[in-house]
Amino acid sequence: MAETINTIVFGYYPYVALVVLALGTVIRYDHAPYTWKSGSSQLLRRKQLVVGSVLFHVGVLAIFGGHLVGLLTPLWIWDMLGVSHTAKQVTAIVAGGAAGAMGIVGATLLIHRRFFDARVRATSSFADNMVILILWVQLALGLATIAVSMQHLDGGEMVELMSWAQGIFTFNPDAASHVAHASPIFKAHIFLGLTIFVLFPFTRLVHMLSAPIRYIWRPGYQIVRTRGRAHAE
Repeated sequence: MAETINTIVFGYYPYVALVVLALGTVIRYDHAPYTWKSGSSQLLRRKQLVVGSVLFHVGVLAIFGGHLVGLLTPLWIWDMLGVSHTAKQVTAIVAGGAAGAMGIVGATLLIHRRFFDARVRATSSFADNMVILILWVQLALGLATIAVSMQHLDGGEMVELMSWAQGIFTFNPDAASHVAHASPIFKAHIFLGLTIFVLFPFTRLVHMLSAPIRYIWRPGYQIVRTRGRAHAE
């Protein structure tokens, strides 16, 4: 029974999550482009928003990049570069821990602002609240994996996680077996990460795919006119 559940969650569910992520994102962009945004409340309690947002986004982007490179780079490339499993494990713990700490501090500030400021709370939707709470839990789980990783500095469990991730993208039918004996913390972290992929197309998370390149050359000022003058012109 345990093997069957492991296969469903870590063998089949990743493909469900990736398909929903891809198709859902495309369909939303095609059918509801005006909902493709992250609602702004920057006029309300702006200082806390700026600090929390910067810490959160820098931390999350660093974590995402680290996971992408760390999990999907084939082992033979690391071996060719002379990077041992232990060195890679220690680097992941230090860099991931720093980025995770930044991310969770930022998320905590954003949650406090969203739930304890009456004006911000009034402008927040259920989905907005749900997303930031789920991301906080995911960051907390990620930080909790450090304690487990410290007990496996030989990199053995890390290699199993890499084999699972790469097995999913190479359609290896035995990919789920690589995490069958992983720590429950890692399993919870992976499951919630996949669930975030499922939620991605239906929440404000889609704004991550919007690169506001035009803001690089946008003037640093805005023209504001009174209603009467605009009407006269």
